[in-house]
Formats: sequence, structure tokens, C-alpha cells
Amino acid sequence: MIKAVNENSFLITLSDRIDLSLTSRIAHLVKQIDATFPKGSLLDVTPSYTTALVQINLLTITPLVAETLLLTLCDEMNQSADTLSEVTGKLIELPVYYDQSVGWDLQKVASDKCLSIEQVIALHSDKPYQVCAVGFAPGFAFLAALDAKICQPRHTSPRAFVPAGSVAIADTQTAVYPSDSPGGWHIIGNCPLTLFDTTQVPISPFQIGDRVKFNPITRQQFIALGGKVTDE
Repeated sequence: MIKAVNENSFLITLSDRIDLSLTSRIAHLVKQIDATFPKGSLLDVTPSYTTALVQINLLTITPLVAETLLLTLCDEMNQSADTLSEVTGKLIELPVYYDQSVGWDLQKVASDKCLSIEQVIALHSDKPYQVCAVGFAPGFAFLAALDAKICQPRHTSPRAFVPAGSVAIADTQTAVYPSDSPGGWHIIGNCPLTLFDTTQVPISPFQIGDRVKFNPITRQQFIALGGKVTDE
């Protein structure tokens, strides 16, 4: 379904419920939109779990032409749905220092789930996650799905400050905070790499459809990669 949100924005909705199998379809659709629309006619395309928000430049394309293009692309995607079942994005491997000095909620998650800290780390780092949406803050990628054994709700009272690189979990999702910001997720570690840089192209490594694998590292490796231990 395609709905005009305002004079220069369209919301494409593929489903009314979250389903990880939609990731490849939305990733494909975003790529096709970028490739099909005339140069300079797109202001932004924001994918999410079940939708894609398309903002157009009214100086270079009319809403009617844009909607027609989107309808055509959606029809083509629906006709080839069977071939889009596999996620084809790149694999991104991130080093993570799992320790209470940077993972302020690591012990809490372990205690709440009747697990050891080592078990929490193993469960979090044993598989790749899909990038299902990018938002909340620039470069913030929502990754799914967590092992049910470590799913944890958001904090009832968000922290005023969460350091850049914080690896966190909330409900069935995990993520890395790309910059210092407030946040309500449970922090279990830190990635020392810069994941959002406006001077670089692209400014963030994450795109919907990509996969992210977390690899545990030692304190020495963390510091060598530029990590800083910041106790809460």
C-alpha cells in the first residue's frame, strides 16, 4: 500500500506486522527506488521493519510521477517475491568488549535471566543479526532477532547519557549506539569502532538487509582499537 503522507512524502507499507522475511523485500525496494528515480529527485528513503518512507524533491519531480514510479516498482517486486526470500546484504563484523566497566547492564541481564555473564556473551555473539531498520538517531541500526533467553525490556527510565559504541539490547532487538546520546536499552558491551562519521562516504556502514556479527575481544584489544573504559 502506498499512501501520501504530505505533499512530498509517500509511505509504502508491505505488512501490518513485523516479519523478518520482509527485510529482503524492503532492501530490494529501496535499491530499486534509488536506481529508478531521476537524479536529484529523492531527498531521502527511510526503510523500517514493514515500511519505507520516500521523500521527494518537488523541484525535480511531481508527486504524480513519483507515485506512478513507486506503484510500478511495488508491482514488479510483488511479481518477483519468491526470488527475494534471501537477504543479500553484506556481512559486517564488529569487535565488542563485553565487560561490566562498559556494559553497565551486563550483570543485571545475567541475573534477570538466571544466566552467567559468560552465557549472556555467548548467546549474544553466536550468530549474525539482520539490519531491519535504521533510525532513532543517525546511523542507529535496529538488529534482530535476539535469542529469547536474553530478551530484555527497555529501562522504565532512560539514561540521560549512553556512550558512543555502547552495544545494547531491548525486547527482541540489539543495536550499537553510534554516538553519545540518551538511551533506554540495556547496555552489555562496547564496540570501539567509529560507526557514524559525517566526513566519510557512506556516513554509516549499515544498510537494511545487511547482517551484523559481534565478536568478543579482550580489554587489551579494546583499548588498542581506541576504546575507552567509562564506568557509569
